[in-house]
Amino acid sequence: MKRFEWSLRLKGFPIKEAKKTLRLIESYDEKAYANFLSRQLRSIVQFHLENTPFYQELCNGINSNNWNELPVLTKANLQQPLKDRLSNKYTEKTVHQHKTSGSSGTPFSFAKDNFAHAMTWATFMQRYAWYDIDLNTSKQARFYGIPLDKKGYYKERLKDWLGNRFRFSVFDLSDAALETVLKKFKHTKFDYINGYTSSIVQFAKFLERKNIILKEVCPTLNVCIVTSEMLFEADKQLLERQFNIPIVNEYGAAELGLIAFQNKDKQWLVNSNHLYVEILDENNQPLPYGDTGKVVITDLFNRAHPFIRYKLGDIGRLSKASTLQQPILEQLTGRTSDIIKLPSGKTSAGLTFYYVTKTVMDTKANVKEFVIEQTKLDSFLISYVAKNSLTNEQKQAVQNAVDKYLEPNLKLVFEQKEVLQRQNSGKLKQFISSL
Repeated sequence: MKRFEWSLRLKGFPIKEAKKTLRLIESYDEKAYANFLSRQLRSIVQFHLENTPFYQELCNGINSNNWNELPVLTKANLQQPLKDRLSNKYTEKTVHQHKTSGSSGTPFSFAKDNFAHAMTWATFMQRYAWYDIDLNTSKQARFYGIPLDKKGYYKERLKDWLGNRFRFSVFDLSDAALETVLKKFKHTKFDYINGYTSSIVQFAKFLERKNIILKEVCPTLNVCIVTSEMLFEADKQLLERQFNIPIVNEYGAAELGLIAFQNKDKQWLVNSNHLYVEILDENNQPLPYGDTGKVVITDLFNRAHPFIRYKLGDIGRLSKASTLQQPILEQLTGRTSDIIKLPSGKTSAGLTFYYVTKTVMDTKANVKEFVIEQTKLDSFLISYVAKNSLTNEQKQAVQNAVDKYLEPNLKLVFEQKEVLQRQNSGKLKQFISSL
């Protein structure tokens, strides 16, 4: 029984039609795909110009025939009631509604028409099949957040049942909680792991401390898919070592679905089935393959709500080996909001701090997790979870690394905690700027 596909159809999402459309797109050669993409871009823009007052207002006075003149949609534009952003061909009762996690600091509600939502799931099915995962039959070990209110909790549990998955809450990552997770793996034939990077990394560290290889405990496991948070090379190596299965990097967003997925050749292939991804400079002009800039995405099918030239808030680069039909995401370097501003006027990516502190603290101290907050232009609070407090020598080592990689005379305050505060979704944002 195709339980998952049945649940989608029951809710009105035409998954059969979406899979048929997907097969057609996949059959195109390069020229046919270019024609398809051009038609879809013109069609989705024209539809929202004719039917969506919200988008009409954004494009007022703009030459809509020139793609590069179209406005870049920001999350600030979406900070208004959903009903004021919907196409007039839809109502709040005839669309799929959802909320973003707010990991960018700007949560909002959004909508997809039923076909667009079905296309999202058809693409997930296609990509997961690369690793012999069938969403109808493969058992998933899911490391995600879960609503704590009774209605939301049981709604997610029902969705998990329909999706053939078991959810481990990421709000408690203590050794006692992870011991329970391990027991579940011992007695359940999981086919794959999926979830937030930081939580899965914590489980791998727990296994490392216990000298346990997960594949030996759960022989049916075939692959681990990490999503929603950055996967660093050292963490990937840890996961490969402790799980002894392939580790696959997934890049997605609730409002867009699957953006990029790693194939077996280790290429991060962009989802060109129903998304068009651009890399733009500071003036919102397209950059050539190989250049780093703002990730801007257009949903080719969503007629309920415009996501046209939508700035996701991430910084990335497409490989020079990319083509229109097969873009390759070469690097994702974090969010535009994750920028360190320094007294000298210099700026740096927030993940610089991750590398600095992780290198020092992981090699010299038993630090499980940490979060860094920039409180002033020259001041940073480093909150960390560890069995023992950092020594003065270890703190000085972090200070020395910061002097080297950022600039001298920055003030660091260290604060040891029992547990770090996660977002409501369960994600762990590792750099926060309060400036």
